[in-house]
Amino acid sequence: MAQAKYTRIDNNNNNKRSATSYLSTVTIVVFVALCLFGIWMMTSSSVVPVQNVDMSQDNKNEGQDQSGVKEQSEVQEQSEVTEQATDPSNKSSQQFEENQGDLSADATKGDSSVEPYKSSDEPEKTEDKSDEKSEEKPSVDTKTENQDSNVSERKSDFDESVKKSDSDESVKKSDSDESVKKSDSDENDKKSESDGTESKPESNENKQFDSYSDDKKSDDAGETPDTTEENVEQTGTKDSDENSDKKTDDTANNQGSTDAFPTVAQSDLLNESTPQNGSFSTQASKSNNEKESQESSKQSTGYDWKLCNVTTGPDFIPCLDNLKAISSLPSTKHYEHRERQCPQKPPTCLVALPNGYKRPIEWPKSREKIWYSNVPHTKLAEYKGHQNWVKVTGEYLTFPGGGTQFKHGALHYIDFIQQSVPDIAWGKRTRVILDVGCGVASFGGFLFERDVLTMSMAPKDEHEAQVQFALERGIPAISAVMGTKRLPFPGRVFDAVHCARCRVPWHIEGGKLLLELNRVLRPGGFFVWSATPIYQKLAEDVEIWTDMKKLTKAICWELVSITKDKLNGVGIAVFKKPDSNECYEKRSTAQPPMCPDSDDPNAAWNIPLQDCMHKIPVNSTERGSQWPESWPARLTNSPYWLTNSHVGVYGKPAPEDFTVDYEHWKRIVSKSYLNGIGIKWSNVRNVMDMRAVYGGFAAALKDLNIWVMNVISVNAPDTLPIIYERGLFGMYHDWCESFSTYPRSYDLLHADRLFSNIKKRCNLRAVMAEVDRILRPEGKLIVRDTTEIINEIAAMVKSMQWEVRMTYSKDKVGFLCVQKSTWRPSELETLEYAIGKLST
Repeated sequence: MAQAKYTRIDNNNNNKRSATSYLSTVTIVVFVALCLFGIWMMTSSSVVPVQNVDMSQDNKNEGQDQSGVKEQSEVQEQSEVTEQATDPSNKSSQQFEENQGDLSADATKGDSSVEPYKSSDEPEKTEDKSDEKSEEKPSVDTKTENQDSNVSERKSDFDESVKKSDSDESVKKSDSDESVKKSDSDENDKKSESDGTESKPESNENKQFDSYSDDKKSDDAGETPDTTEENVEQTGTKDSDENSDKKTDDTANNQGSTDAFPTVAQSDLLNESTPQNGSFSTQASKSNNEKESQESSKQSTGYDWKLCNVTTGPDFIPCLDNLKAISSLPSTKHYEHRERQCPQKPPTCLVALPNGYKRPIEWPKSREKIWYSNVPHTKLAEYKGHQNWVKVTGEYLTFPGGGTQFKHGALHYIDFIQQSVPDIAWGKRTRVILDVGCGVASFGGFLFERDVLTMSMAPKDEHEAQVQFALERGIPAISAVMGTKRLPFPGRVFDAVHCARCRVPWHIEGGKLLLELNRVLRPGGFFVWSATPIYQKLAEDVEIWTDMKKLTKAICWELVSITKDKLNGVGIAVFKKPDSNECYEKRSTAQPPMCPDSDDPNAAWNIPLQDCMHKIPVNSTERGSQWPESWPARLTNSPYWLTNSHVGVYGKPAPEDFTVDYEHWKRIVSKSYLNGIGIKWSNVRNVMDMRAVYGGFAAALKDLNIWVMNVISVNAPDTLPIIYERGLFGMYHDWCESFSTYPRSYDLLHADRLFSNIKKRCNLRAVMAEVDRILRPEGKLIVRDTTEIINEIAAMVKSMQWEVRMTYSKDKVGFLCVQKSTWRPSELETLEYAIGKLST
């Protein structure tokens, strides 16, 4: 009994314990159910969109494009950040991202597409909707394994909710979509990384420069244009030029920064698809020497470059080293063998580099010394070393600053000239001069300190490598000779002409060579002549001086000064060209004769020398009737003889064309070229503008320690007189031929729409071989042209293993900046016309 009693008590206790355990279990189950229910609610809120979303098929597609950046967009500083975006329940939504194939695009990206326009009562609406769904699916904790089917049901509810949206909410959605597109464009790089979707970001300054009048619009950053096709590329460089090591993705993210790529490459490309000649005739038409158009070069998929096998090796100048043509000349009496003798087919091979070539020494140190390995010639040092032209000093060639006529320094000689003739006013009245027989061009090199720009010229190999020395030093120079043809300059452009013992026989054959100087010398300009006939009494010198006095008097040049520099022991005679026709009309004999009115003094390309003089312009609207404004005012002011009756190159009245062109290039240079394309300008000294027009590019660079050779193509509007009028210089050239300079002459070449203008006449591959020839290793080429041309040039330079620094294209126009490498091909191409024994 006792045992039974105790048994009942134990059973009661066990029953009580079981009831308690059951209640605890129920409590836990309920708690877990509530937790699961809460989790389900949060999960459902992250995938159920608000009602003001229009679920059209087009927007579904847009949502798919944007789905890859859900979490990135939630942390961006965009419009208002909503409660839903910061809700920790977003973690649950990640569960669905593993099964995106079963989810709608909008479901996977959550509410990010509508956050910017979410109203204050939307959280309540979302919560109510969640409650409705919870009533339909109370046992979510038992169906977690069927998430895919739940998602399908939620999508059905989503579709039903969309149908209930009113028209006002549709409008909100439309606005919201636009906001999303804008915010998503800021994240285009992240999208590309996450889901591989290509995007087209909008830039703040992507307005095409359609005309000069529209150019001002590019200054207003922040305007977003219509979507356009763009291609931007930027890479690093060996010399770590500023901001040039950013990758393409970084460039696209920083389109508003000029450090990423040039603003002007986007907005300031000139619209010259239909360029005009305006009031300017072409040099070709003036000279009646326009050549037949050459067959347009065919763009190939690859370029097989070879090394030029020529007698002159690394110093090859195709039009001056055509040994076959030179050997066939009937005479060399007038230096025909130093004139241009271009091969019929321009070479497409690349010129070799000297052994041990180094980056040139920077200006102004280069004026005093250069690397011997770059110009390994010693003959001139041996021949002229005692006259302080050039000396070999270890691994350098040094230039003491003297010359035959100024052994004790060029600056003393320059100042002595001005003391003798104060009216010459270096750097004010006299700005652009021609130095004939320049030697190593120390005279021109030191005139920079007096704000004078000097075009130095001398024959190739007359004194070994003299022009090459000048260019390596950073001094303007060309290989040219006064032989049988006119110099490649317009008439009446040089403020002064200088000749220091240049050995030119001015007095022979009726003074034909001096008359060529008369053609290019500005009315009222000076001819500075320091030579032995002025101060030595040898019979030959006395005879030459006597003949020179007769000749200069016959052409009405006034001898304004004849002095002796006691320090250098030389005499200097200074003549002045008349600024009126009065003297010509009073001459007793008309010898030399006056040129007929039909003879154009500006015709210069392949025109034979004439033994006559041109009349001085007297009409106030004619160039040459007045002296230009003093430097530097003449640089920025439109020339007095450009009137509104002249039509400019871009279709506006010439004075307006001139001014807007200058403002255009100032903006491009200041905004982009100086800071935005990664060029270290301290490495730049010798610059060529291959298609200069008004010289605006050179004018915009005037504050740098550089000089710019402005080239006007013979088939382009003849605007070269304008360039000289503003105190700059340049020359005529046909880019279907080789330029008259040594290899590795220039640090930077600038080609604004050049290639598209010459493609029909010239072989572009030959032109690019010429570009490679005259550009120094590590030098830069800037091309602004059509997208087709940009792509073609880029393919060529890449095949030469140049570094593409930057590319940009939009609306069929493009920008390209590349850097030349030191690569040379190993296979040779022998040029038969350039093989032979050099004649001296």
